[in-house]
Amino acid sequence: MRLWSLHPKYLDAKGLVALWREALLARKVLENKTRGYKHHPQLVRFYTSDNPLGFINSFLREVYNEACLRGYTFDKTKIDIPPQSQNGFITVTDGQLQYEFDFLQQKLLKRDVKKYEENLVVSDIAVNPVFKVIPGGIADWEKVKPMPDTDRTF
Repeated sequence: MRLWSLHPKYLDAKGLVALWREALLARKVLENKTRGYKHHPQLVRFYTSDNPLGFINSFLREVYNEACLRGYTFDKTKIDIPPQSQNGFITVTDGQLQYEFDFLQQKLLKRDVKKYEENLVVSDIAVNPVFKVIPGGIADWEKVKPMPDTDRTF
């Protein structure tokens, strides 16, 4: 399960579909409607928020909106789309955001070079609007995977 902090616009088609499915599963976990994944590290920030279901629904709404912009037909009936934005936010560190972006770029280099190249021009990484960026390193819950050096510089 990967619930990307970065904005879904950076994902390729495969990544966006996977995010949709994984976020739907995450909501089921947060609703106690599944037996697995209850202790998955990606869910920590939702569990520790003041409104886990509100935030995951807002998160899903952003994924759904990106899918619509691309002309995809995700099933809107599978989510509870709040009438307005969730009040507040979940914090994400700039180090976590950078790690996720670099991790995504490594995935895209293998499966969607065009999307990889589109992302090369990104200098200010946007987040899913449920998050607010604060200074800091990679999150404690992240399972850091070694990445090869890239030519990407900021």
